[in-house]
Amino acid sequence: MKLERKDLSFYPEDVLEYQMNRYERTANDFKAAFSYEAQAVFSAPGRSEICGNHTDHNLGKAVGASVNLDIIAFAAKRDDGKICIKANGFDDINVDIADLEMRDDEKNSSSALVRGVCRKFSDMGYKIGGFDAFTANDVLKGSGLSSSAAFEIMMAFILNSFYNDEKIDAKTMAVASQYAENVYFGKGSGLLDQLSCAYGGIISIDFEHPTAPVVERLPFDFTSTGYSMVITDTRCDHADLTGDYDAIKGEMQAVSRFFGKEHLRDVEYGEFFAALPKLKAKLPERAIIRAFHYFDENKNVEKLADALKQNAFDEFLSIVNRSGNSSYRYLQNIYSDKNPTSQGMSLAICLSEHLLGNKGASRVHGGGFGGTMQAYVPNDMVMDYVEKMESVFGDGCCYLLKIRSVGPVKVY
Repeated sequence: MKLERKDLSFYPEDVLEYQMNRYERTANDFKAAFSYEAQAVFSAPGRSEICGNHTDHNLGKAVGASVNLDIIAFAAKRDDGKICIKANGFDDINVDIADLEMRDDEKNSSSALVRGVCRKFSDMGYKIGGFDAFTANDVLKGSGLSSSAAFEIMMAFILNSFYNDEKIDAKTMAVASQYAENVYFGKGSGLLDQLSCAYGGIISIDFEHPTAPVVERLPFDFTSTGYSMVITDTRCDHADLTGDYDAIKGEMQAVSRFFGKEHLRDVEYGEFFAALPKLKAKLPERAIIRAFHYFDENKNVEKLADALKQNAFDEFLSIVNRSGNSSYRYLQNIYSDKNPTSQGMSLAICLSEHLLGNKGASRVHGGGFGGTMQAYVPNDMVMDYVEKMESVFGDGCCYLLKIRSVGPVKVY
């Protein structure tokens, strides 16, 4: 197997040499691990949440995008029903698809994600089968760029390619991946991450019907704006904060259940606002404030999608700042109350706002409680911005991301 630069044309030109070397290393890793050459090569992107922070699990709205950081896999079919996945620095994954029952000892593990995707595909009537794979993941773990969703979509796409002639659509792969994360892995995430990885480009999503969300592509050329998307890794890992994420969903749903509804999507804002005195007597104040964020953030998503459609980038930046402010003040997912003196995200946002002044935008990125901050920085300020952020948070903490126009692909 000999990859050429044209095979990797979905990457930005300035990283092609790096990617060629990365693919060559992973090809060699596969051969060393399995003693034969791979049959196929795959890539699945990470994602960036543009707007809609923590609304999907209550059937809200969001805008997401796939990015140029990705997971790649060299893979080959095997005929014994075994899935074996290896990666440098990680334990091997070994799953026998003859047994797709959920295992308590696999909770919070990659094996659970593989088994869960297989189970959902099987339940939906799709074919599954065994394969060997060696992966290399550039999507930062615990960063809000969704390394887990990228991995899930990769597993779904390999099964789609090897056993289903790539007939399974992006939405179905995302639903199967979310099932694996919710049920088998044990993390109650919404569907935003998986959809953004599966579709590619920028998409708006309405989760009113969670198993059949409405997805709209938003064609917009970020390269024409004179701005760069900069993700800053605060080096505050948020991988062990499942309880904090679950509390957001739970508190929002405590408000909806006050009205006899399962999700905030089913509650009218006017009804919510009129009931504030009774809500305060019944529920913790934070749950009510987080519900305010939900209603406000859905409006932010609608306005941001319209701004992109109308090529109104200044309005886009204004809405991003508004969304970030709501996450900070209302949603309160900037730092964990388990360790309130550890506020790397708060410091990153503070520093970013002082560096940008009245230009650009800054907001928490993804799940929050640590992880990464997203900023839109004028191109003529990027070098100084990155230098200052890295002087505080460490060399290599900043990533200049580009929107990737495609979701998972078979490279070869």
